[in-house]
Amino acid sequence: MGRPSPYSEEFRAGAVRLVVESNPPRSINEVALEPGLNRETLRSWVRRAEAGKASEAAGRLTAAEREELKALRRRVKVLEEEKEILRKATQFFVREMNR
Repeated sequence: MGRPSPYSEEFRAGAVRLVVESNPPRSINEVALEPGLNRETLRSWVRRAEAGKASEAAGRLTAAEREELKALRRRVKVLEEEKEILRKATQFFVREMNR
């Protein structure tokens, strides 16, 4: 995983909105010059936003949903391990009480 971005999520969304929704249309280079952004950075943000919209339209998961799904799967794995430990402990104590 790369280093954290110095730009907030709101800033990135606003910059992407300037490129995508401006009327008349503005180029990525033009929008990137205003706040001093690297044009390739802005271009990658625009591509990521467009890919997210396309996947939503196709019924696929967005990047945020994929991250949430990964986190939830990790949590389920931990909970299943805890449940198994508790099941074994219960069996042990039942055997000990029956002695």
